[in-house]
Amino acid sequence: MRLDKFLKVSRLIKRRTIAKEACDKGRVLVNGKVAKAGDILKEGDKIEIKFGSKDVKVEVLSLKEHVLKDEVQSMYRLL
Repeated sequence: MRLDKFLKVSRLIKRRTIAKEACDKGRVLVNGKVAKAGDILKEGDKIEIKFGSKDVKVEVLSLKEHVLKDEVQSMYRLL
């Protein structure tokens, strides 16, 4: 699954276009490296997102195309 789509589906970032912009500006790291919006994620990858003064670190647990609001937490684990 593409990184920008995962960020949107998992609700870490509200819109896919905003996720793409964050990636383009170098604010998203996957396994310690600056990531592009089109990078392919796999289970076990670690994502770090820089939101202003706040950093969010998560580990990818599952990749699903569609998720209900209640099931979002099963997609990742906060680090």
